[in-house]
Amino acid sequence: MCECSSYRRNAIVKILKCHKGIGPPVKGRALVAEDNFSARYDLDRIKGIFSRPQHKLYSHSYKDRILVLNQSKGGVASAWMLYEMRARNVSPKAILFNKANTILVQGATMADLTLCDRFEEGDITKIIKTGQILEIYPARGEVRIIT
Repeated sequence: MCECSSYRRNAIVKILKCHKGIGPPVKGRALVAEDNFSARYDLDRIKGIFSRPQHKLYSHSYKDRILVLNQSKGGVASAWMLYEMRARNVSPKAILFNKANTILVQGATMADLTLCDRFEEGDITKIIKTGQILEIYPARGEVRIIT
């Protein structure tokens, strides 16, 4: 069940279908960029912000947000960093990608972090806007845009 107590009930604006994802159902605010993602090089994992100046989300906090990005990049170090962020309680609620690599999917699984990719409707970074409230049901392959 989603964490719905901190949001008022709103009507579903749109339901997006994707490849079945991993992690628990979640609800939260989107943080969107037409950019790629590396947990190793793009983030300050202590402060919970995007720290690479060239990243489109530079200086934005990712803590407790649903990140919506183009594709994942990086290897094993990027994957275990998701687990480290979760253990420090400085992680996003979920990550939505146009395309995720298998290593980052493994890292999200280890961190019990919700992750979905491959959306039927097309480029997810153009469909979802920063600030929209999303409900994610990974086992169903479904993301609901609430506001």
